[in-house]
Amino acid sequence: MRPALRQARTLLDHDALQASIPSFLCPALLRSPAPTPRRHAKPAQRFSTFGRAQQEASAPVPSTETIKSQPLNARSRSTRLEKRSLPRACPGCGAPTQLFDKKEAGYYNVDRGAVRAYLTWDPSKVQEATQEDDVYSKALKDADPGLLKELGVLDAATTTEALSPDTPVCDRCHNLIHHSIGTPIHHPTVESIQQTIAESPHRRNHIYHVVDAADFPLSIIPNLQSSLRIPKLRSQNRRAKHKGWVANDRIAEVSFIITRADLLAPKKEQVDTLMPYITDVLRDALGRDNSKARLGNVRLVSAKRGWWTKQVKEDIWERGGAGWMVGKVNVGKSNLFEAVFPKGRGADYQDVRKIRSVAEREAMLNAAQSLDDLTRVQKLLADEDADIERHNNRPNQHVHQPPRAVERDPEEVEDEEEDPDALLPPPQPYTPYPVLPIASSLPGTTASPIRIPFGANRGELVDLPGLARTTPGLETFVQASHHQDLIMTSRLNAERLSLKPGQSLILGGGLIRITPVTEDIVFLVYPFVPIHAHITRTEKACAYQTQTSDRQLQVPPILASDVGSKMNSAGRFQLRWDVTKKLAGPLTSSVAAKMKPENLPFRIWSTDILVEGMGWVEVSAQTRRPQGWKPVGMKKKDPNHARHEREKRLRDEMEYKDRKFSTIAKAEAAGDDVDDALSREFAKDAEKKGETEGDEMAEWEERYPEIEVFSPLGKFVGARRPMCASTVMGPKSVSSRERVARPRRSMVSVKRQRRPTEKS
Repeated sequence: MRPALRQARTLLDHDALQASIPSFLCPALLRSPAPTPRRHAKPAQRFSTFGRAQQEASAPVPSTETIKSQPLNARSRSTRLEKRSLPRACPGCGAPTQLFDKKEAGYYNVDRGAVRAYLTWDPSKVQEATQEDDVYSKALKDADPGLLKELGVLDAATTTEALSPDTPVCDRCHNLIHHSIGTPIHHPTVESIQQTIAESPHRRNHIYHVVDAADFPLSIIPNLQSSLRIPKLRSQNRRAKHKGWVANDRIAEVSFIITRADLLAPKKEQVDTLMPYITDVLRDALGRDNSKARLGNVRLVSAKRGWWTKQVKEDIWERGGAGWMVGKVNVGKSNLFEAVFPKGRGADYQDVRKIRSVAEREAMLNAAQSLDDLTRVQKLLADEDADIERHNNRPNQHVHQPPRAVERDPEEVEDEEEDPDALLPPPQPYTPYPVLPIASSLPGTTASPIRIPFGANRGELVDLPGLARTTPGLETFVQASHHQDLIMTSRLNAERLSLKPGQSLILGGGLIRITPVTEDIVFLVYPFVPIHAHITRTEKACAYQTQTSDRQLQVPPILASDVGSKMNSAGRFQLRWDVTKKLAGPLTSSVAAKMKPENLPFRIWSTDILVEGMGWVEVSAQTRRPQGWKPVGMKKKDPNHARHEREKRLRDEMEYKDRKFSTIAKAEAAGDDVDDALSREFAKDAEKKGETEGDEMAEWEERYPEIEVFSPLGKFVGARRPMCASTVMGPKSVSSRERVARPRRSMVSVKRQRRPTEKS
């Protein structure tokens, strides 16, 4: 037994707190003042929730002050009268239940209304019948009993029965929901997540790698397959097979879920068109080992608007087993959990088809225009009749009862022996509509794994605590009142800003600074971040960021005090992606000039600078082609080009053969090595070819515009290939031949002309 558990058992009476103490994955509760070294050391660090005062107990009805004032014997007698106890863990954050430390997660105040109603609930109590209940009861009495049984309508007596109240959350979750106040926990490591998944009792395990779309792919867990000790992604080879876990032949698959996709574009169709771009960026982020991996398991999901959540929910239901939500903090795991959890599906769930009336059947048969259509409709109706008959003739079929949480016997809970070293909490009782984890912008809301079963033990969905993005977090360099400003909650229409030579862009009054390195080039930036963006001279921007300037900005900075000395360079980033076709405007637009990018005398280079958890900044620059360049389309084509090229190739081959045979003959006559003679002869040609290829055109292709980014500790910044989100903003351009009517004339110039006359 651990020292903390032994100390708690000596302080409390055995009759007062009979429930056993579980062990969870809550690193925040590892705060014992004097930890005792264990006898058998583990190879990897294991997190547990045993603290100095963590006890899961049967909560008494009297107040907390009354409990503390009573002696231990009296306290045991008062708690022995209560049959219903608090949950083992908070359903909102997963922390184990405790009654002693108010500042820690899992603390329950028994004087709170929701907790008292949960503890004092009497299942034998019946609610008073209302007027609506009387109307409903009379309607059921007049209806056919056989039809009610077939449709599964609730009985009149059942509707008046009191339903069990929802399981209450702890005080920390209550404050997060209603007051947005809370303290984050310490984040677990990848090793602890791996050990938690290894304790899964299911053979089939599916890992949902949740990634945030705001800073994608900066929130991807690097080397997830090797860290969790699961097989690599399947390659594109058609003979590639899936490999299960080595231990116990368990299957573990990975799906990439990019959440908050509504931040990328206003419409679902526009987000769906970004799927090729998302797969390319994901392939770059996974590294060279997964450059040819199959990425058919990628989903762009928006829990806020319901984009593709139904498909993910059906996949979870069809797979069964255990589904693990793995990801970093504040990527939207809890929101996704609520949107994709298959609620209301129990042991009696069955997808029964709609019962069609006689008129609908006749209409379907009369609408058939051919013999094949008539046969198809008849087969469809016959299948529906067979499904309904099979559903009605099921054994032990009863009227559906209202969903109610399964109450566990306290003696049964007491007799259960739990492993104190277990990282996975015990399974919750099945409930068709359980209390789901809470979603909050606080990093580290989920304290321990939350296991919620679905489908009457068909499977379970597990919400794991989020891994730390960067330690320390970006919020440590920002004032406490502006922590919420660092989170991108809705889609932004960025304003275009111009960075001229000698200027820099600062975000949040100096939190992030972007300074061009390439001179004599104008950079265009689109800051898709929720904090204020400002352009100023580079000297002033450096003074603002290092907090050495006496001047004040129009918008007060969000930097915390004494963090200016911690600003370092995050690196130099090249704008090495050609986006001329997307950002050239009407020249390359499909509804305007339709010119090819290779025929334009300039090129546009771009990249996206990612800020961890906040969003991205689109940076682009235009460079001109070197002097003397002519577009490919302006060159006159030779009608005999193919014949001339073939003749030139044949001449080159004959010259090569003649030189080769003559060199071999000379080497044999002189007694030299043939291979050395050939290498010396053709080495001159290779040098001449290299000199001709190293012209100004080739060098121009490699001179990319470059910028430098400064951030706290030189972290929290990344780069990706540009998404060109600036082209999605504003109204969609429509060609003149597709317009229904002539566009309305702009009245801005007319109003300006009338303004002086109105004043006079």
